[in-house]
Amino acid sequence: MPEEPSSPAPFSRRQFLSNAGRSLMAAAVAGEVLTSGAAKAAEPAGATGKPIKLPTMHAKTEQATGPVPEPLLPGKRVGFAVVGLGSLALNQIIPAFGRCKKAKLAAVVSGSPDKAMQVAREHGLSEKAVYDYKSYDELKDNREVDVIYIVLPNGMHAEYTVRGARAGKHVLCEKPMANSAEECQQMITACQEAGRKLMIAYRIQYEPHNRIAQKWLREKKYGTAKLIEAVNGQNQGDPGQWRQNKKLAGGGSLPDVGLYCLNTARFLVGEEPTEVSAMIYSTPGDARFKEVEESVTWQMRFPGGVLANCATSYGMHESRRYRVNAEAGWFGLDPAFSYENLAMESSHAEGMLELREKVGIMPKDQFALEMDHMAECVLEDRRPYTPGEEGLQDQRIMEAIYASAASGKPVKIATPGAGAGKLDLFRGDGPGGEG
Repeated sequence: MPEEPSSPAPFSRRQFLSNAGRSLMAAAVAGEVLTSGAAKAAEPAGATGKPIKLPTMHAKTEQATGPVPEPLLPGKRVGFAVVGLGSLALNQIIPAFGRCKKAKLAAVVSGSPDKAMQVAREHGLSEKAVYDYKSYDELKDNREVDVIYIVLPNGMHAEYTVRGARAGKHVLCEKPMANSAEECQQMITACQEAGRKLMIAYRIQYEPHNRIAQKWLREKKYGTAKLIEAVNGQNQGDPGQWRQNKKLAGGGSLPDVGLYCLNTARFLVGEEPTEVSAMIYSTPGDARFKEVEESVTWQMRFPGGVLANCATSYGMHESRRYRVNAEAGWFGLDPAFSYENLAMESSHAEGMLELREKVGIMPKDQFALEMDHMAECVLEDRRPYTPGEEGLQDQRIMEAIYASAASGKPVKIATPGAGAGKLDLFRGDGPGGEG
């Protein structure tokens, strides 16, 4: 989740650059040509265009490590401007560019000039690649930037997505997509009118453990899935942070961390829930929950018969897990929603034995995977796997959860258009070109 200050800095671009100093490295590699995303797509992956092959080190009985990465040459990668330099951007997103094969950091946008210039210096960007919120629209003139990655408080997503699309850039936006379904639709419309792609950063849908869980559920590895249990909670600290501000956050634990339970259940099943039932509780007198909720529990009914039982909280010790319970076994992750060190486990019976097994998968950087997917979509003109419509659907369901909790009654959810019964209704092409 983003952690950028809540308001733009009140200074001009000239003041911004002057205040921060001009002692930066030259930005571009010598001889690198500024090209559009379409031109970049035709270039070979490396100097020869041939994959590097290494001799096999282990026997066939051991876990395979996969092929050697084939990154695009730096000048051919899709350039990203990261908007908002808070904890998520500095600790996860920007470092992940070092593990990307098709994406690169091309610019930064922040309300803090000193921080922005330091980050630019550390990553070899010139002062021309540094913007504040007033000069944000000038990204339209930066041909090195193809995609804007918005990592701002939730309440700022809509404005900066619309402005980014009007600047002629594709947009990758952190989740939750916005504070309301109306704002989500504004973002989708702005990108459609500008002919730009919009992707929501649902990193879980690109992560290998979770993709295996999706495959097992849909292929009925342990028979038909019956019940999904999902919990994502943490103990929030400073009551003055933007997450406790309703205008900036849109809500409390539900849109921030509960969204993982909601979206992952939809991702695993592939169907859309038809009904939700929810309860909300906030500890009386707790300064953290004057504007936003503390804890939410809710149930979702899917048309194929799967039930999901989900819970989230801002007032409990960190817990991030889910389990898919099927006819002949169960499988799941604990932790499931963390940035790293995910652990998968399954259990089933064989005769008199109950086999509980750990599933080891080669870890991948979740942020690198999602950014490379966005880069692929730009280079190959494909629809992102998690487009704006995916974020809009989650927002609709969260609004139904709030409505159910307020009324004490279940709330029906209608599937838009003629999509009832269709799997992955709101998703685009899968990673690596999967249909």
